[in-house]
Amino acid sequence: MKLIVGLGNPGKQYEHTRHNIGFEVIDELSREFSIPLDQSKFKGLYGIGFYKGEKILLLKPLTYMNLSGESIRAAVDYYQIDLEDLVVIYDDLDLPVGKIRLRQKGSPGGHNGIKSTVAHLGTQQFNRIRIGIDRPEKGMSVPDYVLGRFRQDELMTQAEAVKKSAGACEAWLEKPFLEVMNEYNQ
Repeated sequence: MKLIVGLGNPGKQYEHTRHNIGFEVIDELSREFSIPLDQSKFKGLYGIGFYKGEKILLLKPLTYMNLSGESIRAAVDYYQIDLEDLVVIYDDLDLPVGKIRLRQKGSPGGHNGIKSTVAHLGTQQFNRIRIGIDRPEKGMSVPDYVLGRFRQDELMTQAEAVKKSAGACEAWLEKPFLEVMNEYNQ
C-alpha cells in the first residue's frame, strides 16, 4: 500500500491558502483516481482505492499543520506502511511559485508540518514533494503570508504545480521514487 499525504490546515478559512497546497494535490488525486475522501480516522480525512492494481491511501491530516506527524504516524502504524511507500506533499518558501522539488530525505527547513512528521516518524528519510510558494515581500510576516491566498497572477502557475505534483505521485505508483525524482526535478 502507498500512502500519499498532503499537508494543510482544516477549515474554510484556510482553503486555497499557500500553506494548504498539499491538500489541493490530495483533492486532485482524489478526483483523478476516483478515491473519495470520505473516511475519518488517524486525526485526518482519508480515502482508500486502487490505481493500476496498487492500493493507495490518500490522507489529509486534520490536526493543523504543526501536529501533522501525529496523523501520518497513526496511518503508517495502522496499515504497517514502509516509509519508502510514503510521500508527503507540502508548501516550500524557498522555491518560486509553481516550482516543485522531489526529495527522498532532508531537514524540515523550518516547515512545522515536516518538523512534526520527522519527530513522529523518528527519521528524515521519507519521500516528499515540495511545492514552491515563494517568500513574502519585505515587511510581511511569514505566518500571514503562508496563511494568505495566492495572488491572481500566480493562480495559473499554482494550478499547474498541483497538477504536476499529482502527476509525480501517479508516476511513483509505477516506478521507483528515484526515477520520478530524476524525471520531475528538471
